[in-house]
Amino acid sequence: MSQPLLPEDRAEALKWLVVSRAFSFKYAFEGVWHLLRTQPNAWIHAAVTILVIPLGVFLRLGPLQWALLVLAAGMVWSAELLNTAIEAVIDLVSPDTHRLAKIGKDTAAAGVLATAFTAVLVGLLVLGPPLFARLIDLLVPV
Repeated sequence: MSQPLLPEDRAEALKWLVVSRAFSFKYAFEGVWHLLRTQPNAWIHAAVTILVIPLGVFLRLGPLQWALLVLAAGMVWSAELLNTAIEAVIDLVSPDTHRLAKIGKDTAAAGVLATAFTAVLVGLLVLGPPLFARLIDLLVPV
């Protein structure tokens, strides 16, 4: 049977947990930085994400609309990160051209395309009606 942890042991265990979690965040941010440095499409995702935020503020979106946009953007960023990871692993295990490596890379890229297309549809459904209403108000005199 194990001995109960003494208060100083608990403090040491908590300190170790906090430090190890901090390093895992560090590695995750290194992955995001790698994505931004090496994947040109990530800059397209970044530009669209950055454009949607002020547009949503301008349109005074509600919490549910923001949640849908954040979820859609998060899906695209996650898919792009996973695609980059899959491509790196395929390059590691199959440095030569191989039919199955191509299929793996192509389908991972298709996953990004599918999530980006879905995000565009969500963006149109969420942003389209209030944007159209604002444009009508500006263009059509009362």
